[in-house]
Amino acid sequence: MKRYVIAAAVVAVVLAVAFAGCSHYTVNERNPDFDAESGYRFDALDAGPDNSDSLFICLMFSGGGTRAAALSYGIMEALRDTVIRVDGRERRLLDEVDCISSVSGGSFTAAYYGLFRDRLFEDFREQFLERDIQGRLARRLFNPVNLFRLASPYFSRIDLAAELYDRDIFDGAGFDDLESGGRPFVILNATNLGADRRFEFTQEYFDAMGSRLDSYQVARAVAASSAFPFLLTPVSLENYPVADGYREPWWYKNALEPESWITQRYNAAKNLSVYLDKENSHVHLMDGGLSDNIGARAVLDAFDRGFIRTRINRGEIKRLVLIVVNARTGGGDTLSLSEKPPGLITVAAKTATVAMDNYSYDSVAGLREALYERVQAQKDEQACLDLLEKQCPGSVTPVPFAAEVDPYVIEINFEAAGQIPGEDSRYYLDLPTSFKLNEEQVEKLVSVGPKLLKASPRYRCLFKVLEAEAEGLPRPEECPVGAGIYP
Repeated sequence: MKRYVIAAAVVAVVLAVAFAGCSHYTVNERNPDFDAESGYRFDALDAGPDNSDSLFICLMFSGGGTRAAALSYGIMEALRDTVIRVDGRERRLLDEVDCISSVSGGSFTAAYYGLFRDRLFEDFREQFLERDIQGRLARRLFNPVNLFRLASPYFSRIDLAAELYDRDIFDGAGFDDLESGGRPFVILNATNLGADRRFEFTQEYFDAMGSRLDSYQVARAVAASSAFPFLLTPVSLENYPVADGYREPWWYKNALEPESWITQRYNAAKNLSVYLDKENSHVHLMDGGLSDNIGARAVLDAFDRGFIRTRINRGEIKRLVLIVVNARTGGGDTLSLSEKPPGLITVAAKTATVAMDNYSYDSVAGLREALYERVQAQKDEQACLDLLEKQCPGSVTPVPFAAEVDPYVIEINFEAAGQIPGEDSRYYLDLPTSFKLNEEQVEKLVSVGPKLLKASPRYRCLFKVLEAEAEGLPRPEECPVGAGIYP
């Protein structure tokens, strides 16, 4: 009898090992036919009855684990509870959100709202914010069945995480579900380890990869966006030959010429060329914070040559509002207090986060500078027209801008919490970057978001302008065009 038990155990082990060898990550589908009008891209999304391009709002949600997801959630609550009047109609400010670009922890909030809309306010705290996601991942990791699956070279910790997110948070949703929901356009950002460049889960990128995004799981994209180095492993994609009839985006032509080397467009074309080079047969993705921990680069691209630029050129955008939700930490310098050099784990953590924080500052500065250039160009144009009319009345005038754009860059960060009565910025800056926070920490993060938004001078200026316009009053003198960018 004992011999049969041992034999059965051996057979079970052999079967388990064989099963493990068959484990493989989910592969993105190949796209046989190119269609520039379909797939998950901004222009394919329905705006809905309560969204007007005249007030165009993009949100950026930073990385930072549950801390970032909770702060982003608090901002969403504030936008939901704010009623404005645009084009003669009352609506929630949240209904005017056109795009959300997110990274890492912020991608959970962005994707959940993109898929389920107001259900975010019903169960997201229970489904994600107040859950011990780290503990759940650990239990899956040490499940005997999963230990055998992890023996496969094509299945790793990130695949276990994606399965958890898909089952417990995102209800098995794919990008076709995001597309059917209409705006906002949710851009989930990751980092291509092979090219050391930002990657976004949009059809434009998948077009270059000869692949379909609509059938891909949202949970895997969120897993890629939040795959922190050392703790998790990369999400991998196939880079197929391009589909029949594929055409590069209009801005790609000649963008790689030497005279374009210093331009934003050259950098974007260089990024896309990685996927058009089919010697790069696979794409391996990690945390989006490694290349842009704010999510601002996707919005900058949209302003430079994408869906924002198109609508500005057509005169459709009157007021452009960019809200940056930056949940970065700011722990004090304790390393410099010790004679002993920091250990390997500390150095590894610093290596992964120092570049994130510094690059985040540059990303927000880039947003401000790009919009400030537009404001200056509008002022210069008007001055030129006024001078021409004075000196040469009745003469032919240059073609003016389609519309004057009134831009705002509103940054929400924990440093500003110290200016709010009863709040201590140090409390928020010292919170851990993890996927496990207690209910009290979550509650404080959620509640401080609306306070930080309302305390922003640029947000208050936006409201004054919107109220004056709704009431048919002149624009407030303290809020001229451009005041929404710099104090």
